[in-house]
Amino acid sequence: MNFLYPGFLFALLAVLVPVVIHLFNFRKFKRVYFSNVSFLREVKEQNSSREKLKNLLVLAARMLAIVFLVLAFARPFINSNADTNKINGNIVSIYLDNSYSMDAVNKEGSLLDEAKRRAKEIAKSYQLNDRFQLLTNDFEGKHQRLLNKEEFLQAIDEVKISAANRFLQQVINRQQGVFTGVSNRYAYVISDFQQNFAGKEAIKKDQDTQLTLVKLSANELPNISVDSVGFLSPVHQPNTSEKIIVRLKNFGNDDAKNVPLKLTINNQQKAVNSVSIAAGATFTDTLSFSGLGLGWQKGVLSIKDYPLTFDDELNFSFEVNANQQILSINGGKTAKYIEALYNADPYFKLTSVSENNINYAAFSNYSLIVLNGISQPSSGLALELKNFVNNGGTVVIFPSTAANVSSYASFLTTLNLPAVTSLATVATKVSQIELKHSLFKEVFETLPKNMDLPLVNRYFTYAENSRITKEPLLQLPAGKTFLARYPITSGQIFLAATGLEETDGNLAKHPLFVPLMYKIAFQSVKDQPLFYTIAKDNVITLPLVKLGANQSLKLIGDGFDIIPDVSRQNGKSLLYVADQIQKAGFYDVKKADSIMAVVAFNDNRAESNMKYDNQTDLQERFGTNKIHFIDTKKENISSAIAEKNNGTELWKLCLILSLVFIAAEILLVRFFKLQIHR
Repeated sequence: MNFLYPGFLFALLAVLVPVVIHLFNFRKFKRVYFSNVSFLREVKEQNSSREKLKNLLVLAARMLAIVFLVLAFARPFINSNADTNKINGNIVSIYLDNSYSMDAVNKEGSLLDEAKRRAKEIAKSYQLNDRFQLLTNDFEGKHQRLLNKEEFLQAIDEVKISAANRFLQQVINRQQGVFTGVSNRYAYVISDFQQNFAGKEAIKKDQDTQLTLVKLSANELPNISVDSVGFLSPVHQPNTSEKIIVRLKNFGNDDAKNVPLKLTINNQQKAVNSVSIAAGATFTDTLSFSGLGLGWQKGVLSIKDYPLTFDDELNFSFEVNANQQILSINGGKTAKYIEALYNADPYFKLTSVSENNINYAAFSNYSLIVLNGISQPSSGLALELKNFVNNGGTVVIFPSTAANVSSYASFLTTLNLPAVTSLATVATKVSQIELKHSLFKEVFETLPKNMDLPLVNRYFTYAENSRITKEPLLQLPAGKTFLARYPITSGQIFLAATGLEETDGNLAKHPLFVPLMYKIAFQSVKDQPLFYTIAKDNVITLPLVKLGANQSLKLIGDGFDIIPDVSRQNGKSLLYVADQIQKAGFYDVKKADSIMAVVAFNDNRAESNMKYDNQTDLQERFGTNKIHFIDTKKENISSAIAEKNNGTELWKLCLILSLVFIAAEILLVRFFKLQIHR
C-alpha cells in the first residue's frame, strides 16, 4: 500500500493524546463514608474488571478513529499501475476540442464551456508541480510549451470556437510530441467525438502514454450544408448566360422540405430556388444567371437552416475575361482553317506565327497552342512545349503528313507521346467516336444512328504504349488513333493522326471540327479554385505574377492584411498563408494598387455531420492499444483520474472507519454502565 500524501502520517503522533489521558486519569474522586467497609470492598472488586474493560475499549476506539482519520488525509491506495513512478513527476497534455460542433448546447450549457470545466477538473486532480500542455484545433505554437497549473487554468479561459478542424490521430501525434524525459505521460482528449473526428482508420499511440478519452454528451442535430459549387463551363464571358451546379447535403434523420436557396454575385441577387432534400441524402441543383461584367466576381450561395448556421453560406470567386489567348504555330502553308475558326469569335484572340519565327518566352501568355502542320519539329520546340504542358498548358498537334516520319517520331517521344511508326495512304473513315467524353458533352442535341464521321486520305500510325495514359476521342478501323487526349502532369496534349490540308482528309471542313476545337479551347482555360477551405488549404495558387525587386503581394480582407510568402513553381505563383486566415470571406491579392486575384475561403464542412461515435466505436479504432474512457454522465472526473492513475484509493474507507470508531466511543461512554450487586 502506498500514500499520495505520506507527510500527513506524522499526525499519527496524535494517538498519544488519548493514551496520556488514559494513563494519567485526571478525574477527581470524591470520598464517601460507609458504615460497612467490607460490603464496599466487595462491590469494588466486582466492578473494577468491567471498568478497566470499558476504559480500554474507549481508548482503542479513540486511537483507531485518529489513526484512520490521519490515513484518510494521507490518501492510501493499492497501486495497480506498475508503469507509473511518482518520483519522476507528471506531464499532462489535455486536448480541448474547440471546433464548430462544440458550439452546440446541452443541459450543461455549450459543449465548449463544459469542456473547459472538465479540463480544469482534470488539472486540479494533479499536483502543484506537475506540468501541463493545452492543445486546441488551432495547433498554435504557444500550445507546444509546458505550463504550470496556474498558467494552464488561465489558458483554458482564453479558448474560443475555431474554424480549424483536426482528426484524432493528428491530435494524438501532436500530444506525443510534447512528452520528454522520464516523466509519467498522461494525455486527455475532451471532445464530443463526431464521427469524422475519429475517422474510420486504425489509430496508433505511444505505449508509454496513458491516453484517456473524455466524451461529452452531445445531441444529434438536424443540419443542412451548402457543400460545394461548380460551373458547367470553365470559361466565363461577359453578358452571357451561365449555369452553376450547387450541391447541398442533409445530415439529419428527417426530410428537409422547401429549403430556400439563394445565389448572389457582387451583392446582387442572381437566382433563387426552393429545394427539398431527403434524410441523409445529397441534392444537386442547377441555377442559371447572366449579366456578368468583366473582372473578378464574388459569389455567395446561401440557405436558411437552424440551429447550425456556420455552413449555410458558401463563398466562391471567379474571373470574367474579355478574351482568351491562343497561339497557332504553322508550317509552310497558311493556317486558313485555324484562323477562320478562332477569328470568327471576338472572345478568342489568335496569334499566328511561322514555325521559323517562334518566341518561346511568350508561351506562358497562352492557354492553348496549336501546331498546325509544322514540317520540321525540333527538339528545342519539344522541350519548350513539354515545359508549357507541365505548367498546365494545352497543346493540339495536327502533324504534317509530308514531313519526315523519323523526325516526328523523335519529336513526339520527347513529349512523352507514342512514336510514329508509318504513314498510311489508304483512304478510310473514322469508325468510332467517344461520345461519353467531356469534350462532346452538349455538342449533340440528338445522336443520329448513322453519324457522318470524318474521312481521311493520309495519316500517321502510332506505336501503342501501355505506359502512356491515353483517352481515345476518334478512332479509325482496327482501333487505330485518329484523335486522342494525353493528360501529362497538370496539362494535356491532343494528338491527331493527320493534318488539316485537303489532301489529308475532310476534318477541317467536317461539322465536328468547329465544336471540337472550341471545346478544346474552353477546356484549356485553367481557372483558379473557386474557393479554399480554412485550416486545410494553406497555399493559394495563382498564374505567374512577376514582381520587381522591391515589390510584394498583399492579401487583404475585412480587417485583415498580411504579406504572404511567395514562391515560383511550374510557371505559377504560390502564396503560403499557413494558418493566418481564420475567417470565412473574400480576400484580395494585390500588387501595389492592382488586384491580381480574389480568393474565397470557407469553413470546413467536416463539422456539418452532427453524428457521434460511442465508446465501442472508439475502442475499435484503437484495437489492442490500451486506452481509458471517462463517462461524464456516470463518473466524477477527479475520482476516475485518481483511480486510474493511482490504483484503488482507500481514503473513503478510512474516513468511514474513523466515523465508525467515533460512534463506537460515544456508544461505549453512554451505554456501557457499571452494575452494582446488592
